Amino acid sequence: MGNIRVFVAGHGGMVGSALVRQLQNNPEIELVTRSRSELDLLNQASVHQFFREESIDQVYLAAAKVGGIQANNNYPAEFIYENLMVEANIVHAAHMAGVQRLLFLGSSCIYPKMAEQPMKEDALLTGTLEPTNEPYAIAKIAGIKLCESYNRQYRRDYRSVMPTNLYGENDNFHPENSHVIPAMMRRFHEAKEAGAKEVVVWGSGKPMREFLHVDDMASASVYVMNLNEDTYKANTQPMLSHINVGTGVDCTIRELAATMQHVVGFEGELVFDTSKPDGTPRKLMDVSRLRDLGWNPKITLKVGLHQTYLWFLKQQKLLRE
Repeated sequence: MGNIRVFVAGHGGMVGSALVRQLQNNPEIELVTRSRSELDLLNQASVHQFFREESIDQVYLAAAKVGGIQANNNYPAEFIYENLMVEANIVHAAHMAGVQRLLFLGSSCIYPKMAEQPMKEDALLTGTLEPTNEPYAIAKIAGIKLCESYNRQYRRDYRSVMPTNLYGENDNFHPENSHVIPAMMRRFHEAKEAGAKEVVVWGSGKPMREFLHVDDMASASVYVMNLNEDTYKANTQPMLSHINVGTGVDCTIRELAATMQHVVGFEGELVFDTSKPDGTPRKLMDVSRLRDLGWNPKITLKVGLHQTYLWFLKQQKLLRE
């Protein structure tokens, strides 16, 4: 038997690149990737042609249009359209080409804004979504339901994993469009470089958030993808087939800021601007299902932040050269 041909859709992104790092060490896997210029995932005909020609065995669907609150607020049409099109094109083309196993990567924002904490998989579709990223969340929910529908009608084995807040190598450090960890890391770094006396963090610092290093996310994804079908099905339900991926541990934004200050080496004062909104009080995933399947994260927040900062410094150095 030859190598397993594995297509990582979205290999240039933070999660996709982590999946590539994880999979390229396996001699039995032949990785298949395409840049945006080589394959437009929004183009249905191109995606179908790709699957017809490439004899793909497994698909990791990590391609997505992603961004922070501001980007989701400013570009809701792009967020719902592009994410719906990419997942629909890939899932259907994979099915038509006879691909039996696919893993769809979602997001914790699929759960209702006021979901009971920690959030269990069965909280899906039980309440109103967070308005700021509702279009993105709707697209991700559609992706889960696409996989469930092809499983039900065609007996495919298409699985879904829902990660908590991710960070790490290849994250987006844009000053306006990034998530909390890269935004905070950049702010502390620039304050340190400028010799600033203080760093201001929005809100009271009381909200609690869970963070997972992207290399742990890649490890969990490969683990779930390769679970025996009977084992996977025993831990899911036909219409509740997604699995949460996280650490099951959260921290306050104040604790995160203090850890970040230490990692970056900023010696000034930490100030919380309580005139700014806090957002949702808590967002924690229930990861008992994944733990029961035998997977646990390995990278602590402090170690992960340190690794990410070293990578960030390397990129800064490259930009200057």
